[in-house]
Amino acid sequence: MKTSRLIASIILSVFVSFGAYVYFNSATQAAPASEFVLLDGSTTHTKAFEGKVTLVNFWATSCTTCVAEMPDIVATYNKYQNQGFDTVAVAMQYDPPQYVLNYAQSRQLPFKVALDNTGAVAKAWGDIKITPTTYLVNKRGEIVKTYVGAPNFSELHQLIEKLLAEA
Repeated sequence: MKTSRLIASIILSVFVSFGAYVYFNSATQAAPASEFVLLDGSTTHTKAFEGKVTLVNFWATSCTTCVAEMPDIVATYNKYQNQGFDTVAVAMQYDPPQYVLNYAQSRQLPFKVALDNTGAVAKAWGDIKITPTTYLVNKRGEIVKTYVGAPNFSELHQLIEKLLAEA
């Protein structure tokens, strides 16, 4: 009987220790310092994210998943924009600027659209090669979630609401 209690105690200790390890080591990382060149030629910087919850979406007009998820990204932006939420859609280096401009205008994208002509932004954010790749950044400018492929938008909305509620 003492042996089974000892084993149960050891197992419990392992689970508690592992849980603490996962909890305390799941620290967020700061969003990379980046300058985004927008379609109108203006720029914005990662520093502008502070105080807002921001979705940074790397995409391409030639990416079928990117095009398919864009209405959901628009709907997400429209739903939360007045609550301190922002979105930056970063077109990949290989995407012709005229295609990006045409897509953004014809779909009336309501958020910032950036051109990554040199590939420097994609490189800074983890050398992005797969689109769509999307980051959710909290009000402190920290990446809290990364999505490769289309996110589950209902789960994304729950996380956005949680982050918007934080001080």
